[in-house]
Amino acid sequence: MADTKTAVTNVPIWLDLSSGDPAGSRAFYGKLFGWQVEVNPDPQYGGYALGKLGGKDVAGIGPKQSPEGPSAWLVYVGTKNADETVKKAKAAGGRVIVEPMQVGPQGRMVVIQDPAGAFLGAWEPGEMKGAQVMNAPNSFSWSELNARGIDKSIDFYQKVFGWSPKKSDMGGQGGMPEYIEFQVNGDSIAGAMEMNSMVPAEVPSYWMPYFEVADVDKAFKKATDLGASEMVAPQDFPGGRFGIVSDPQGATFGLLKTNPRR
Repeated sequence: MADTKTAVTNVPIWLDLSSGDPAGSRAFYGKLFGWQVEVNPDPQYGGYALGKLGGKDVAGIGPKQSPEGPSAWLVYVGTKNADETVKKAKAAGGRVIVEPMQVGPQGRMVVIQDPAGAFLGAWEPGEMKGAQVMNAPNSFSWSELNARGIDKSIDFYQKVFGWSPKKSDMGGQGGMPEYIEFQVNGDSIAGAMEMNSMVPAEVPSYWMPYFEVADVDKAFKKATDLGASEMVAPQDFPGGRFGIVSDPQGATFGLLKTNPRR
């Protein structure tokens, strides 16, 4: 199992789901990924639950903070200083949706919105360092930005987190936008692309998580059998195979099987 030992700065380290039906979400992801999902009994955490694999934290599931907001996954990037992240985000043309907020002894969180409109969290670790398992089957493995105006986003994330963009075509697939890999110290840590023009105008820019699975097709069928909706049917890409679904509460996520690196 790919355990994570320490928090890492300026890379995705955690994600959680804000759900309109937290009990339904806990049941869905527990069955899909085999997570043991435990609700924190302390009232200060507002019904927040941790999904665990082998007793190790992989993701959070909690109730929506805003009734009119959608059920959605939020990816968090590690930061050494939440206040500095806020300053950089504002200076780079972003908005701060949630100012630095202490979460008990666990750490400090902020939520920012990039100039293209996508939401992203930042986490300054306290006792909670981030996911204890990543890049293993049934755990968080990749984050991808679909943006309306990707150039604005590239500039923003360079200034806020120091991410360098590596651009490539989509394996020669006609009509597909170029793919951007955000890199830190030469390692690809997240992806991004311009949103397809066929997507309805009311869909805003968004970050989407992918979960590594042993078999994309089996996981995709299991997800839809459990009530998820097909968004993108399983298909190959140069780095492996993926599919995208929307869970029964409406949150979108990807299923990913990456090819072994040579």
